[in-house]
Parts: sequence; structure tokens; C-alpha cells
Amino acid sequence: MRDLASRLPSSPGFWRSPLRGPRFTSVLGLVLLVGVPVLFVTGLLSYAAYNPGLSPVNDTTPDKGILGFYLFSWPTDPTWLYRLTQGVHVTLGLALIPVLLAKLWSVVPRLFTLPPVRSLAHALERISLLLLVGGALFEFVTGVLNIQLDYVFPGSFYPLHFYGAWVFFAAFLAHAALKTPAAVRTVRSMRDARRRHPDAADQAVDRAADRAADQAADRTPDQTAGQAADDLVAPAPDAPTVSRRGALWAVGGGSLLLLATSAGRSFDGPLRSTALLAPHGGAEPGGGPNGFQINKTAAYAGIDPAETGEEAWRLVVAGRTGTVRLARADLLRMRQHGAALPIACVEGWSTADQAWRGVRLRDLAALVGFDGDPPDVFVESLQRAGSFRHGALRANQVADPRSLLALSVNGGTLSPDHGYPARIIVPAAPGVLNTKWVARMTFGGLA
Repeated sequence: MRDLASRLPSSPGFWRSPLRGPRFTSVLGLVLLVGVPVLFVTGLLSYAAYNPGLSPVNDTTPDKGILGFYLFSWPTDPTWLYRLTQGVHVTLGLALIPVLLAKLWSVVPRLFTLPPVRSLAHALERISLLLLVGGALFEFVTGVLNIQLDYVFPGSFYPLHFYGAWVFFAAFLAHAALKTPAAVRTVRSMRDARRRHPDAADQAVDRAADRAADQAADRTPDQTAGQAADDLVAPAPDAPTVSRRGALWAVGGGSLLLLATSAGRSFDGPLRSTALLAPHGGAEPGGGPNGFQINKTAAYAGIDPAETGEEAWRLVVAGRTGTVRLARADLLRMRQHGAALPIACVEGWSTADQAWRGVRLRDLAALVGFDGDPPDVFVESLQRAGSFRHGALRANQVADPRSLLALSVNGGTLSPDHGYPARIIVPAAPGVLNTKWVARMTFGGLA
């Protein structure tokens, strides 16, 4: 029976890696302590950018209640705002994956310690750890699947990721409050150990750092050996094949590799071709005025070319004084304005500024009785199925002189995949709110 017990994960002797220890875990934990709050804040900003309090079509997250306390009207300046915040959110999330996995691996013995609960305080810590690990895995997995446009999970990504983020971050804060002081002391002891043993091999420094970490945690080495079930250091480790310093370099190298193969979709020029892990919509659609990134093609959205022809298509504009129907030729006879604006998507990719030209949204509002400050607008697409075929924009977005119903881009007519015969383009708005194949606009009457 004793031999069997030693083979169970609950036995300290089961875990033999010499890499595990307070040094390894503390460094990874401090990296996550910086990175995870940035992910959380930029994620909340992304949610705010959708203007979820404006219209039900912008928000598929029901009953958010107090979790929506921070929401505000998303600004239109600077025009690259969403490109920056969402690019940081997605790229940083990918780069932190090796750190997260290494951190979970480093502490996995603690998930099997016996007894599972020793006190009420210990029970609360274990529950927070369960929520932390489960929440982290859920958020990172669903985030990566969203980036790859693989919606294999049940339900909508937006509410799942939103609620999961709050659960994960609450557990993260609780865990950080408990563990950060010890992690800081451990990292300081590592620095001191290397200073005292500048010429020693990495493994010798590891052992010195372990002893210093024990002392920093107010334990002696003998006491720690007697509490092996609670410690990360294996009591009978295998022979090392790499030092902890080397392992940390390997984790950092993995993060840099993910950064190098994903960040390019947030930049322009040759760097875009380096984004091997961000295949948003496949390869770039070629040259010409419409030769920039797309997510959803006209064929994918089910747009019938017969509906977008000169004879068939009409834009319906509704408002205070009634309804106006405009052919594309009518829109082209109106005063045309230009704006240089990017497109930035929730999946993290963005384009350079494109030269859009068309009719200002506030001029369309004036056609239906809103000559002064324009109201919010509800925009409907020819697309009949799928998410965000409708979208709502706030009054400040409508009023911005750079907000257009675009008819052309970069000197050429919009292509079908870029929204012909007309599409919305608004500064700093998420890509899905720049509705393509616009069929109807209702000012001051959100649905």
C-alpha cells in the first residue's frame, strides 16, 4: 500500500522535475501579474467600444447589471484607438500563453495535495485556485478560437468571454493578494543568491535560491522538507537536464515566437506577412483600391448580386420627418467627403488608413429632419443571417465629420466584399459596427 501511495499524484515523490520551485513559479507569476491586468482592461475597453448600452443588437450579454458600471460612450478620437487597444489585447494574450502554461505546470502538484481542505481559509484559497485555473484556461482557449474564427463552443463568444473574464479576474486578484508578497521576496532572494555566487553553475544557484526562498518564506530547509506536500521543490528530484534559468529563457522564447508570428496583423507593410498565426480571412485580397484585409465576403454573407445592382438597390433613410429612398446615383450627387480611417477587428487584425469617400452620416440625418445635432442611428444590412447584420451608432459617432456612408475607397468603387453599394465607416469603431451592404438607416429610432 505504501508503494502504491508513492505512485499517486498526491505523493511528493510523484513529482520529480528539478525545475519546479519557488524561483521558477515566482518569476512566471510576476510576469502574469503585469500582463493579466492589461488583458483585462483592454478587454473591457473592447466591450465598451461596442456601445452595449445603446441597443440590444450591439450586446448579446444579458443582465450584466453591476458589471457594466464602467461603460461610457466610445469616442471617435484618436481614430486608431480601437486598433491599439484590441491589437494589444489579442497580441499580448497570445504572447502570454507559454507563460500561463508554464505557470500552471509549475504548481500542478499543489492541485493534488492531501488533505484537500485543512481549514476554512484553506478551503477559500482552494476554491479561488479552481476558479483561477479554470477561468484562465477558458478565457485563453475561447480567445484563441475567436481569433481563428473557430466558434466550436456553445453559445455566443461575447457573453461567454465577458462573464468568464470577470470570474477569472476576481480569482486572479484574490490569488495575487495572497501570493504576490512571497513571490517578490523569492525573486529578491534569487537576485541575492546570484550576487553571492556569481561564478557558480546555474544548478548551484538554483539550490542556493531555493534555500534563500525557504528563508524568505520564514521556513528553514528542514521544516520545508517536512512539509514537502506543500512545497514546489521535489524532495527527490531527477537529475537536471536544464537549469531553471534555461527553462525561463525557453518560456520567454516561446512568447517571443508567438509575438513575432501574430503581431504583424496590427501593422502595415512587410510585417503583415509574418502573422502566420493570424489567418483572418486568408491571404490578402491582392492589389488595387480594394486590396486590403476583409473578414466576411459577400458570398459568405449571402449577398445576392441582383440586390445590389443599380436598378434594384435603394437606401432607405428614416427619421423625424419621414422616409427617403435613395439610389446610389442619388448618393453620388450629394456632396462627397473624404476620410482616412483604418478598420480594426475584434480578432486583433487591423488595416492601415484607407482613403474613404462618401456622404457624411450627419448629412443623411439632415434629410430626415435632424438639421442640428444628429441622434443615434440604427443601421441594417442586406445580410439576413449571422451576428452584427445590424448595428447601432451613438450620436457622437454620427456627428463626427469623418463618419461616412462610404461609396468608394482609395479612388475606386467599393468591391462587393468591401460592402458595395455602400458601407458605414466610423473613426475608432470596431469593424463589425462599420456595417457593409447597408440597406436601411433609422435615425433617432433604435430597434
